[in-house]
Amino acid sequence: MADHNANPVQCITPDWKVDPALKVFTSTRLGGFSVAPYHSMNLGLHVDDDASAVQKNRARLLEAIGSPEEPLWLDQVHGIDVQFIDRLQLFDTPLTADGAFTRECKRVLTVLTADCLPVVIANEQGSSVAVVHAGWRGLAAGVLQSALAHFSENDQLHAWLGPAIGADAFEVGVDVVDAFLTRTRENAVAFKPGGLGDSSASGKFMADLYTLARIDLNLHRPVVVSGGDYCTYTDSDLFHSYRRDGTDSGRMATLAWIA
Repeated sequence: MADHNANPVQCITPDWKVDPALKVFTSTRLGGFSVAPYHSMNLGLHVDDDASAVQKNRARLLEAIGSPEEPLWLDQVHGIDVQFIDRLQLFDTPLTADGAFTRECKRVLTVLTADCLPVVIANEQGSSVAVVHAGWRGLAAGVLQSALAHFSENDQLHAWLGPAIGADAFEVGVDVVDAFLTRTRENAVAFKPGGLGDSSASGKFMADLYTLARIDLNLHRPVVVSGGDYCTYTDSDLFHSYRRDGTDSGRMATLAWIA
């Protein structure tokens, strides 16, 4: 097993104007038990990592952040379903969805990512929260709007964009561009013609997930957006990346709960 004592658990937290009673963390790849190529804090049970190591990683992370209960782990499908979670709901198996919303204290919501964008949305009082998995397919289809629909129209909303693949590393085809332009022409500013290492690559574009999320979050109501400061693809010391490592990639978790 990896020497977890050499790398303590490290998490990223938002810098935003939301009541600190709302707890939010995104894990990094540091501080876990998994060995190469998943080293060391891999939280995904669906990759080809040792399941016992993943369970140890999850337990160690939850202890480090003071999680009040076992998180609601999702079976993510790159869709737009964001489930409303109350105190009475119990799940024996992962819930199929790409996000969850709650107003209940100590219900721990979480999504797993490795280049896709984790988004946490909350009202300013920290009394309502959604955690969303926003890959490009879900983002283009409206997963963030599904999350926003759960909040009161009177809420002053904030959103934090966790670590995702950066604009200088996310190469896409014209099909992705078309999907976002169909949603709104405003999304054109998030695409730059040309591919990785070749500015003249035909039919390739560089996409900015962070900009696409900011635009979508503010399509129909004002949302104060923060975060978007990392690139999972280029920072291999801190983050897992599916684009970089393929099936050898682990997963990070973004977790939130109302204390």
